[in-house]
Amino acid sequence: MSDVFEAIVSVSVLSACLRIATPLLLAAIGEMVTERAGILNLGIEGTVTVGAFSSFVVVDQTGSLWFGIVGGIVGAMALAALMAFLTVTIKVEQVVAGLALNLVGLGISFYLLRAIFDSGSTTVPTVSTFSPVEIPLLSDIPAIGNIFFSQHWLTYFSVVLAVGVWVGLERTTYGLELRSVGHNPEACDMRGIPVHRVQYAALLFGGFTAGLAGAFLSIFSTGLFFPDIVGGRGWIALAIVIFGNWRVGRILIGAVFFGFLEAYQLSLQSRGVDIPDQLLLSLPFLLTIVALVFNRARSREPLHLGVPYYRGER
Repeated sequence: MSDVFEAIVSVSVLSACLRIATPLLLAAIGEMVTERAGILNLGIEGTVTVGAFSSFVVVDQTGSLWFGIVGGIVGAMALAALMAFLTVTIKVEQVVAGLALNLVGLGISFYLLRAIFDSGSTTVPTVSTFSPVEIPLLSDIPAIGNIFFSQHWLTYFSVVLAVGVWVGLERTTYGLELRSVGHNPEACDMRGIPVHRVQYAALLFGGFTAGLAGAFLSIFSTGLFFPDIVGGRGWIALAIVIFGNWRVGRILIGAVFFGFLEAYQLSLQSRGVDIPDQLLLSLPFLLTIVALVFNRARSREPLHLGVPYYRGER
């Protein structure tokens, strides 16, 4: 029983919590922006997978980690552009389009992995990874330095990005227009706001953050790529958006909380504590259901979420 409580305050668990939370936060922030524009993108799992694969292949072929970042972003944004074309331009049902893109992303990544690398080999190719960035002086603080100031630069960037998204959505004219498109696109159209252009931009931004999330998994954390590298994180990001009630601050807290759950579970397993890992893995979705039940009256869900906009219809 002491191992259960020791793991909660372990420096290694708390440090791993922030690393694990990074791709969740990146994917959730992009999905939140997309949904605030009225588009429900269920293809985020496949998009993150494409980002992870593209980053891995580019680093393997060029040897440049920075080119890998660009490759991951480009690959994920290409899939996001396809989602935008399907849902915004030709009005395919958004749930169907998102699920189809998941299959496309996973299928393409697995096929190209077999095509580019030796399909008969039993060894998994590896690439170099980014090293954590230790902030001078602050990283020397006992415990706190290891937890907060010895992380990857993308972890710091994800927090800065979250703050920037909050400012952009809540304190700028463009943010007001984007939120309005998610609530009442017809009124926005009447005021001259380019509804479809705003939705395209939101989906491409979601692809940008999903590409960063995928890159973090392959060229920051592991140096590997395998078909299940995302491991359901795209679906957890969707759950975090609902759990956070479409608010940046709550989404940040939710990503850290769910990151802690996974880090805690891994620590318990390494200590030999016999707790079913399925229980902790199901918590994000159980807590999302609880949040839906108790926050329904105060929900900030966009009123036009998942509904295609047909210009000129009444």
